[in-house]
Parts: sequence; C-alpha cells; structure tokens
Amino acid sequence: MANIRKVAVFTSGGDAPGMNAAVRAVVRACLHNNMQVVGIRRGYKGMIEGDFIPLASIDVSNIIQRGGTILGTARSKAFMTEEGRKIAYDNLQNHHIDACIVIGFTGAGVFSKEYDIPFVGIPGTIDNDLFGTDYTIGYDTALNTVVEAVDRIRDTASSHDRLFFVEVMGRGAGFIALHSGIATGAEAMLIPEVENQEEGLLQYLRRHGNKTSNIVLVAEGNQMGGAQEIANRVKEDFKDYDVRVNVLGHMQRGGSPSAFDRFLASRLGVAAVEALLDNQRSIMVGFVNHEIVHVPFNKTIKHNRNLNTILLEVADILS
Repeated sequence: MANIRKVAVFTSGGDAPGMNAAVRAVVRACLHNNMQVVGIRRGYKGMIEGDFIPLASIDVSNIIQRGGTILGTARSKAFMTEEGRKIAYDNLQNHHIDACIVIGFTGAGVFSKEYDIPFVGIPGTIDNDLFGTDYTIGYDTALNTVVEAVDRIRDTASSHDRLFFVEVMGRGAGFIALHSGIATGAEAMLIPEVENQEEGLLQYLRRHGNKTSNIVLVAEGNQMGGAQEIANRVKEDFKDYDVRVNVLGHMQRGGSPSAFDRFLASRLGVAAVEALLDNQRSIMVGFVNHEIVHVPFNKTIKHNRNLNTILLEVADILS
C-alpha cells in the first residue's frame, strides 16, 4: 500500500452534474483510510494561486444532490506554460500534497508527466466522449435534461405544425444528440461523426412534408453548422414549413444530478482513492460493463470513443 498521507482533490474543465457527488466520495474515502484531504478551488488556476482548503466530512454533507461543483472550475492560461505548472507543483509541495485526484481531468496528463506526483482522474463531462469508460459523470443528467426539453418542444411543434431545429451540446461528439434523439423520437439527428448529412435531411423533409411536426436534433459540432444556420437554409428550400430554432445551451450542464450520475460519481470517487492506495498513477478510473477499470492517461487522451454504428441504423429505422 502506498504511503499517502495527504490528497488534494479538484475539478477541472466544464462543470457536470455529479461532480459534487464525486468530491464527497473522494473526501469520505480518504478520511476512511486515515488520510487528510484538501480541496483546490478553481482547478489549476487555484493550484497556481495557492487556493487550498482543508476538507472534513461535514464540508461535503448535503452536496450529493447539488449540480455544478462546490470547488469551482476555471480556465488557466498560466497552467499552459511550463512556468505556471512549476508554480502549481511548488504549491502542492508547500502544502505537503502526496497525490492528486482530478474530476474532469483536463491537463492532468501533461502535469503528471512533468512532475513526480501521483495523479488519478475521474471522468466528468456531459459529452460522454472519453475513451475507456462506458459513462462519464454528468452525461445521464444532461441526456435527461435534453429529453425533457424536447418533449416540451414537441408539444408546441405538434400544436402549430412546426419544424424545430433543437441544438444540443456536442462540439466533438454526437452522443447526446443521437441518444436523446432516439429517446424522444426525433425525426433526424445531425452529429459530428457523420459526413454529408445535408442531402439526407433534405430528402427526409421532401418525403415527410405532410407530417404535422418535425424535430431535428443538432449537435453543435456537426458539419452543417449551427441550428440557426441550418434552419435558414431549410427555409429557402421549404417555404411552406414553419421553421423554429431552440438552442438548449448551458441548461444541459446544470441541475440536480440523476440517480445514476450520483451512483457513478460515488463509485468512481471511492475507486480513485483505492487506486492511489494501490500505487496507481497517471490513470483514469472508468466504468465498463458495470465494473471499475483503470485506463492510462496517454491511452484515454490519444483515443476517441466511437459511436455505436448500430444506433445510427436504429435512428434511421425509427425516423
């Protein structure tokens, strides 16, 4: 067992529902194993500025149901430089930190290569696009948020015979658009992983022009552009359509985490502490086939998680 006495935990990258549940799990797992734990506010920015706070069990009470992150997160241009990372490392040393657990592990790969300090990452992102895990913290909640919103939009689309383009998050991956599209019965989903979707969309609209309503889910990173841009082009070709656009935006990141995200965050938080005690470093703890797995940082960073092509066929059949 590793000789780790003091662990730092922090959140990095975009916030995701369930991050607080993960912080809670890390803190209580550390205390259970007789280790001190400190939180770093505002991610790497706080690490550079020395914004460290001790955490006790009571500090993480009543946060499992809260969205966002109590520790905060921020972008840090200074951390992108060698000088900034050196300051961050010196602050870790000054606070006698033996190991770090980062939730949403942006930047951890580079830092753990440069300095001899164990890092374990917990996947926290609503995009669910990290290689090496079936699910990331926040994805299930974001998916349910989109489904609820689209169900409501469907009501007004049906009432007024409208075509709605609904833009969801997914700059580099279409998991949210594809899965929520199937779940809501959307007529089409435009995602980054599929090329030349414009002609297919136009053909669909020509074939089904008599439908009382249509919902098209648009992942923000798809190759046709944003929902408004696509809607404008469709208006030119289908002047009889009553076209509307709805951009869900950052509401997908917020809200109380789902039961599954709370469960997943709790499992991964405890697993991250156990990984440190098992002398693991520079790894992400993932969740595959309902089991905890360890994935090296260089593997999960270099590889992309691919969509299940069967789901594309399912979506096509059901539309």
